Amino acid sequence: MMRIDVISIFPQVLDSVVEVGVIGRGRSAGLLDIRLHDPRDATADVHRTVDDAPFGGGAGMVMAADPIFATVERENPPRPILLLGPAGKRFDQTMAADLALGDGFTLICGRYEGVDHRVRQHLCDDEISVGDYVLAGGEVAALAIIEAVGRLVPGVLGNEESTSDESFSAGDTGEAGLLEYPQYTRPADFRGWEVPEVLRSGDHGRVTRWRRAQALHRTAACRPDLVAERGGFSEEEKVLMAEFPPEGL
Repeated sequence: MMRIDVISIFPQVLDSVVEVGVIGRGRSAGLLDIRLHDPRDATADVHRTVDDAPFGGGAGMVMAADPIFATVERENPPRPILLLGPAGKRFDQTMAADLALGDGFTLICGRYEGVDHRVRQHLCDDEISVGDYVLAGGEVAALAIIEAVGRLVPGVLGNEESTSDESFSAGDTGEAGLLEYPQYTRPADFRGWEVPEVLRSGDHGRVTRWRRAQALHRTAACRPDLVAERGGFSEEEKVLMAEFPPEGL
């Protein structure tokens, strides 16, 4: 079982989502132990205060360190403890796979103008960002991470092959760093748009080559940055792309 703890002043936002879909099934099957903690429960004042004005002045409020530290000390959540914030490492499929190999982790959701920096300095093991944009809080980011990691935990999806043939993962495409090839299902002809003949041929070797070629074409068209990161295409890949022109991009 993987344990995932989330510290948030709006646990109800997360609770309604982690109860459904593959993550909900993973919880019901005892594969995922997701625990939500409201730092207000660790406060001592009648108003359950979790924020205060920033030192030095400025707009907005800052989440205080004490309720967050108190929550961690009381609940003893799993490490690593990860703060969700814009200065963090960019979350990607590789990071999701690394987290899925462990026994669990904890996410701290910021709000307002941010979190007292001493939380980052003295409590957290690292900081994670889900992209270069601003959210009202960390809850949406936490849900994205929970789903990306949780579905990689063995047994959660049921069919383990489902995670190997996806974008950014090595599968029939032959290597990681590529987008997934186009997928089709019945009917073979929908409003005059036909499924590529190769997928109906029954030639599994040819299907595998077609899928890899389409993954290469699709990555080049939609995510050229990924092509640049991998140093372009090899001569063998160029031959494969010439054999199977792009379809369904």
